[in-house]
Formats: sequence, C-alpha cells, structure tokens
Amino acid sequence: MFDGEGRFITAVLRPAKRPGGKEIRAFLRRLLRAIRNHWPRTQILLRGDSHYCCPEVINWCRAGGHDFILGVAPTSTLRRHITDLETSTRARFETAPGEGKIRRFKSFHDGARSWSRVERIIARVEVGEQGADTRFVVTNLKKGSPRWLYEQVYCRRGQAENHIKSWKTHLAADRTSCTRAAANQFRLFLHAGAYWLMWGLRAAMPRRSVWRALQFDTLRLRLIKISARVVELKTMIRIQWPTACPYQKILQVALDRIPRLIT
Repeated sequence: MFDGEGRFITAVLRPAKRPGGKEIRAFLRRLLRAIRNHWPRTQILLRGDSHYCCPEVINWCRAGGHDFILGVAPTSTLRRHITDLETSTRARFETAPGEGKIRRFKSFHDGARSWSRVERIIARVEVGEQGADTRFVVTNLKKGSPRWLYEQVYCRRGQAENHIKSWKTHLAADRTSCTRAAANQFRLFLHAGAYWLMWGLRAAMPRRSVWRALQFDTLRLRLIKISARVVELKTMIRIQWPTACPYQKILQVALDRIPRLIT
C-alpha cells in the first residue's frame, strides 16, 4: 500500500488466494485506525478494485463515515441497465470509425443480493475496433458526473499499480523464497527499506528534471550500478568516478542532498 505521492506505507504477506470480506475489513480497520490517530478529522476515500467490493467493506465504510469507490464485477443484473447504451454506442462507432474509441457513461442505482441496500453504480461503456468493453464501479459519492468520478477519481488507482511495479519488479520484492512465513514477511520489510531509499533518492532530484520521474530500474542503472574507485581515508571516504562518466553533475546534486534521505 502506498500514499498518493508514492511513499511506501505497508505490505502484508498473505495466502495466495482471493481475500474474503472479513479479512479485508480487518486490515482496513487497523490501517484507518492508525491514520485517524494522526488525522482525526480528515475525510477518507477508499479506492480499490473489485476484490474490495464486498458487503463487509461497504457496510463498514458507511458505518464509519468513509467514502468509497470500488470496482464491481459485471453481472447480468448490472448489464440490463446498459444494454441500450451499449447498442447505441456501438452504432455510433460504426457510423464514424475513424474518430477512434467512443466512451460513454451512465449512472444508476442497484445492488447485489448480499448488499444491505442499493448503491450508486457507474457504468463505463467503450467501443473500439476490438469491440465493446464495459466496466462498473460502485460509490457512495453523491456529487460529480459519472465521467468525472470514473476517469478522475477511480482511475487514479492505476498510479498505485505503477508503485507496486517499482517495488516488485524493479526491487525484486516478490522474491519470497524462504520456507517460513515470518522470514518472508521480513523479506518484505527489507524490500520496503530499499523502496524508501530509492524513493528518497528520486525525490531529492531537482523538481523539473527528468530524474524526478525515472523508474527505479533506470535510476539504479544510471546512478548506482556504475564503476568507481573508493578510497578510505582516516577522516573521510573518497569516491572517484571516471572522467568520462556522463552523469557527473546529477551525481554531485544527489551527493549534496543525500542527508535528506535520513529525515
């Protein structure tokens, strides 16, 4: 889990199966309790994929006064509401296929049998050369158009996927090779520390430079995995790079700002 700026919050090792509603609710309760201890008056919005869309989580959010916008798996009940919209969107695309994909939205109220009440459902219908694609989200937010809620609020969770990619792929956090769960959880903590170091290094870069937006693997190859001579003196450690090093200036900036990594 990450915050909106990409800072690492926590990682929990769990069985490789779809989490149940009670498990998700217990995790969210611990997490939000810690957040409330620091920001008791902050309004919290829970944004997640369809794994989070279960009656335990929805009822818990409503009872606690939390906002939520969650993905919903398509069902025949939900698709009944957008049959005409899909047909008209497909016809509009066939009339002008050169304009690219056509995306339209609809808002309605419905709910699964396991839900305690009906909720606001937002449908996104998109038709292109590869056919129609329809997605659903559920939310308790009353304000905002369906397009804005889907594109500007719900789809922002895609940035969290990039943070997960940086942690798992670029830092090999998915290496849980130990035979005991406690040892593998400790591996996650070590990789979390590596993520903080890389994130801190990137955050220390000049705001308007390309270095501020580089992926961790690119940052590692350009600034960390380079040849250098290390000379240990009595009062200092001197690092000497080759004169042909192409990133000398940004390395100097990084070294000047490295103390910020410990704050």
